[in-house]
Amino acid sequence: MRNLLFFFVSSLFLCQPIMAQFKEKPVLNIENKDKKFLNYGYYLGFNRYGFKFDYKDNLGKNLTDVQVVKSTGFTVGLIGEMRVHEFLDVRFEPGLAYNARTLGFTGFDEERDAIREVKSTYINFPLLLKINTRRLGNWKPFILGGASTSLNLGSNETNLDDNSSGTFRMKKWSYNYELGFGIDFYLEYFKFTPSIRGIFGLTDELIRDNDPNSPWTGNIEAMRTRGLFINFTFE
Repeated sequence: MRNLLFFFVSSLFLCQPIMAQFKEKPVLNIENKDKKFLNYGYYLGFNRYGFKFDYKDNLGKNLTDVQVVKSTGFTVGLIGEMRVHEFLDVRFEPGLAYNARTLGFTGFDEERDAIREVKSTYINFPLLLKINTRRLGNWKPFILGGASTSLNLGSNETNLDDNSSGTFRMKKWSYNYELGFGIDFYLEYFKFTPSIRGIFGLTDELIRDNDPNSPWTGNIEAMRTRGLFINFTFE
């Protein structure tokens, strides 16, 4: 996570065309960009997915917690934005996010039983409200939030095998809420927007093993996605 934040901050302060927008009286670029009713664009970025686990029996929590090793993945998507007010926009941001997580389970002697690699390719459908400040020269901060649903193409939901055969299964669809912030920079020919956003799963995504007393899933009450996105938008 620290590497992602460092990359995000560096992208702001090392890019001279962007920093030039902070001049006291800059020449205004693309003045009518935000006055259109509809705007379109695309985004590229990085993601870092994890899980939040709730357990049925927390008495032995330190011994039974599932260990999650996160990795950095990639995100790409499209943007459709509808202007509601000078300070409010509605955004639809369908995108594709790839990531891999490694789960470690305690109580096993063999690595093939203790480790599960969870590779996920998500198609995300976020519907967001973007609340803007007034434009300050050639830049404008904002916050955003909303709801999303995600289709996990690597869920293994329909697979009849479970962890006893080495297969970790998740539900195909999940539902989330998202919160974030960013800055719009109005460059000469387009608007560039770095932003950072958290995604928080609302629904349990775990499919239990066939054995209700499974050492992998028997003590898990719920498993929900947690994620961090750093996106770079071009409109």
